[in-house]
Amino acid sequence: MSRTALYTGSFDPLTNGHVDVILNASALCDHLIVAIGQHASKSAMFSPLERGEMVEGACAKLAAAQNCKLSVIVFSGLAIEAARQHGAQLFVRGLRNGSDLDYEMEMAGMNRAMAPGIRTVFVPASPHVGHITATLVRQIAQMGGDVTPFVPDIVVQRLAARQA
Repeated sequence: MSRTALYTGSFDPLTNGHVDVILNASALCDHLIVAIGQHASKSAMFSPLERGEMVEGACAKLAAAQNCKLSVIVFSGLAIEAARQHGAQLFVRGLRNGSDLDYEMEMAGMNRAMAPGIRTVFVPASPHVGHITATLVRQIAQMGGDVTPFVPDIVVQRLAARQA
């Protein structure tokens, strides 16, 4: 049986925490779809296309090494609709701490009520990336700080190209 999972987020920018979740989720499914949420109300650092390129550049080989196909999509609206559209049986959600768990449990409950056939799997962050958030990375980058310890090389390169 083929198992497809959907991992949603803004990935703006892709962080080492996201990569950690993708690596661990790749061991749980045959096809992992990274679904980049597009929200008109949010001001993004990178376009959805750029974010997708960074996810593929940083993660495709990692997923393939786990015998998992990696796809990247852009969606707007409800994650359950994206999951249904792409045949996902699982939602993957990363957890950094107890606050994340509280929020994600509420989200999992709502998703389960709306889409009973799609389960949520929580992937705890590895200790070395549990403190990383895309929001903090954006703030550090916007203030000219060094984000190298927090993001994949492809993101460092894209940020440097913007500042040049």
